[in-house]
Amino acid sequence: MTATQPSASIAANATAPAITAHGLRKSYGDKLVLDGIDLSIAQGTVFALLGPNGAGKTTTVEILSTLIEADAGEAWVAGRHLTRAADAVRSAIGVTGQFSAVDNLLTAEENLLLMADLHHLDPREGKRRAKSLLRRFDLSEVADKTAVTSSGGMRRKLDLAMTLVGDPRIIFLDELTTGLDPRSRRTLWEIIRSLVADDGVTIFLTTQYLEEAEQLADRIAMLDHGTIIVEGTADELKQRIPGGHIRMRFADTQGLDTVAGILGIATRDEDSLTLQIPSDGSIPNLRAVLDILESTAVQAESLTVHTPALDDVFLTLTGQPRPADTAASPKGSA
Repeated sequence: MTATQPSASIAANATAPAITAHGLRKSYGDKLVLDGIDLSIAQGTVFALLGPNGAGKTTTVEILSTLIEADAGEAWVAGRHLTRAADAVRSAIGVTGQFSAVDNLLTAEENLLLMADLHHLDPREGKRRAKSLLRRFDLSEVADKTAVTSSGGMRRKLDLAMTLVGDPRIIFLDELTTGLDPRSRRTLWEIIRSLVADDGVTIFLTTQYLEEAEQLADRIAMLDHGTIIVEGTADELKQRIPGGHIRMRFADTQGLDTVAGILGIATRDEDSLTLQIPSDGSIPNLRAVLDILESTAVQAESLTVHTPALDDVFLTLTGQPRPADTAASPKGSA
C-alpha cells in the first residue's frame, strides 16, 4: 500500500476532504474485520456508515479516532496523517461512543468542567464554555443535578456536549441515539444539523436506524464483511435495487387503455384504473413518461413516484455470504 502525505497547502485547503482513507485493514486473530476500505469525506458534511452487527463500523471509528491502529492502509484526518501526527488528529476530533462517558456521580456542569480540565483549558474559559454548552443543549435546568438522575435523552445530550468542549472540527458519533425514544432522537438530530450548518463541523455517524441516516447524512456507505459494498446519497442508493415505479391513476377505462397500449411494459389494475410503470426514480425517466402521457392528450388524475426505501437497499445488499464462503459450500447444498 503506497500513498503520499498531503502537502501543508493541501491540508489547509478548505476544499480538502475532512477524512481520507486508503486500504484500511484490521484483523483480530483469525477474524478479518476490515478488508481494505477506502473513504473520502468532505468537510462540513454528515457521513453515515451502516452495516449489520459485526460488520466493522465501530472498528472503523476506533481506527480513525486513533483509539486503535490499523494492520494496513493509511488515513488522514483533518489534514493530518493518522499515525504520524496522531496527537494533532486527536486535537481536531471529538468522539461520542456507544457507551456513555458521563460520570453519574458528577453534575452536568461538573462533567463539562472535567472535560475542560482534560483539554487543559484555562479555568475561566472552561467555565465559560461549560455554561455556553449547557444553554445550547437545553441542559441548564440540570446543570447542578447529578447525571444519574437525568433521562437517557438528557444524558446523551450531555455526552455530546462533553465531546464539544474541545471545539472539535470532526466528530465521530458511534450509534449516538441507540435506545432513545423518538422525541429524544429527533432532538439530537436537530443538534447534529446545527453543528454542521452553523459551525461547519464534519460528522462521521454510525447508526442502527436507517431513517436516521436518511434524515441526516449527505452520503451513506454500507459496510458488510469488512468492505464497503455501496456508497452514495440516499436517493442514489435507492436506485441501486429494483422495485421503483411510477403509478398513474385515470378517470376512465379509455384513458387507461390508451396509455397502457403505448407503454406496453406497464402493469394495469382495472379495478383502481391505475398503471404501474417500472422506473429508476430519475428525472429523465419521469420526464420520458410525462412526454408519452402528453403525446396521448390523456389527462391522468394522479401521478406518484415510488422508490425503494433505504431499508430495502440495506436488506438486499447486506448480510449475504462472502464470495469465499459461497465457493467453499459443498455442491448441491442449500
